[in-house]
Amino acid sequence: MASDPQRGQRGTNGTPHSQNGSKSARNGNGTTSSGNGPEPFDEDRKPTPDEARSAFTPPMGVPYPPLPEDESSTTSEFALPEGLRPEAPAEQEGSAFAPPGGFPAFTPPHGIPVISLTKEAPWQDRMRTMLRMPVHERPIPERTERTDETGPAVPRVLDLTLRIGEILLAGGEGAEDVEAAMFGVAHAYGLERVEPTVTFTLLSISYQPSLVDDPVTASRTVRRRGVDYTRLSAVFRLVDDITSDGITLEEAYRGLAEIRRNRHPFPSWALTLASGLLSGAASMLVGGGLLVFVAAAIGSMLGDRLAWLASGRGLPEFYQFVVAAMPPAMMGVGFGLIHANVQASAVITGGLFALIPGRALVAGVQDGLTGYYITASARLLEVGYLIVGIVVGVLGVLYIGLQVNPGLRRLNPEEALHVYNEPVVQIGASMLLALAFCVLLQQERHTVAFATLNGGVAWVVYGALANVARLDAVPATAIAAGLVGLFGQLLSRYRYASALPYVTAAIGPLLPGSATYFGLLNFAQGNLLDGISSLIKAVSLALAIAVGVNLGGEVARLFLRAPGPEAVGGGRRAAKRTRGF
Repeated sequence: MASDPQRGQRGTNGTPHSQNGSKSARNGNGTTSSGNGPEPFDEDRKPTPDEARSAFTPPMGVPYPPLPEDESSTTSEFALPEGLRPEAPAEQEGSAFAPPGGFPAFTPPHGIPVISLTKEAPWQDRMRTMLRMPVHERPIPERTERTDETGPAVPRVLDLTLRIGEILLAGGEGAEDVEAAMFGVAHAYGLERVEPTVTFTLLSISYQPSLVDDPVTASRTVRRRGVDYTRLSAVFRLVDDITSDGITLEEAYRGLAEIRRNRHPFPSWALTLASGLLSGAASMLVGGGLLVFVAAAIGSMLGDRLAWLASGRGLPEFYQFVVAAMPPAMMGVGFGLIHANVQASAVITGGLFALIPGRALVAGVQDGLTGYYITASARLLEVGYLIVGIVVGVLGVLYIGLQVNPGLRRLNPEEALHVYNEPVVQIGASMLLALAFCVLLQQERHTVAFATLNGGVAWVVYGALANVARLDAVPATAIAAGLVGLFGQLLSRYRYASALPYVTAAIGPLLPGSATYFGLLNFAQGNLLDGISSLIKAVSLALAIAVGVNLGGEVARLFLRAPGPEAVGGGRRAAKRTRGF
């Protein structure tokens, strides 16, 4: 190592000397320094008494610790030694003020991920996602910016929300979808802290501006119910315009008034004709011929006119079903008395298909499965009353016919109806039945073809499972109804509309008309055990239809991309009242 010209030479006794004779002090890094610069440290040198010593300098004979390879790395006396694992933090108890799962407790540098609840999925899925979340986990959905800063008046928004919910509930929509629509409308107009409530006949909504303000609550009673799926679809489009396009409150009121003023797409005479076609097609499903088709159609049309007359006189719906069930039963008993070659049982069975309240049954079971037990109980109780009305009408006529002619063989279930398996005829009859149901439900014309095709597919699946695979009727019906619900949900997502127009008419061929008739006939003949067995089978088939339709819809939602916090890391939400809170 070359020496500096001004650095002194090392002496023989190991003590360094500078050229000017001054002593050097020992530094903390093991080197000596003079006035001009550091010098190498001699380990054999003995320290002098006047030499300064640092408290951090290792004693003699102890080597210096190695320097870190990375000069930028820092250490701390609080750092955890190597080989020890950090203690897991204690799990915090849940709190309404704690951030929900998937959300950070502080604002990260890159920002909080935005939850988009607009225009990426139908409003049913968006608002259902919000409803199935706990209140403290509901994010504020994105809304279209409005020109007015104050926003519309709260009472008018609540009134519009209730009117929209009234039309949906009166049209047969499920309670969860009605709440989702009300929730979406209120949020679209800036009311964030809202809680809609739906029961069978009462709608209410509560809005609280802040935690210190008094809540504002409004309610509306549903007194009249009518089947008009055209109006139902129009309300769905209106809700989509409100939640996605951000139309003003005045435009929404004008749209709702226009929906109410619109006339039904089919007149009353078309409904009567559709009722006859439905009963005739149903009689062909169980083996009836052309004469049976005509007899069942005439009986059903007479019953429909009598029901309209009873409705015009203000009679309750129970008595309307009683008088509507009597003409088909009278036609069947009359043909059994005067014409031995006519399957009178097929005539009565066809008339029952037009009266069984399958729409209300499916809605009631769906409300029960989604956790709306009060509404489900009321709907199922309504179905029970209507079925009792059908039983009273048919059973009274059968009893009188058997009293007139106790040997009426054509009403014997063992001889009148056998296992009928004519695929081509039955597929055509099932599609005609679904078409007639579409007219009775006042559906939009562009949905009729899809619903008719869906009904034909339902019967093909049921026939393949029940007649070819020899599967029991109950699971075969459930599987066929599940496919109906699946296809209905997919079609509704494609059209951004309600699933009811694509589902309700398609389940018509699966209704348990034959089992219901057998049970009533056995009761009229005094065979109580056989009658109870047949009615239990009819109830099982009806529940299989309802559960299958609901399951098919849930399967469709399971595989469709749902918006909301699921994209952040959470799982798919179940119904809000079935999560074990």
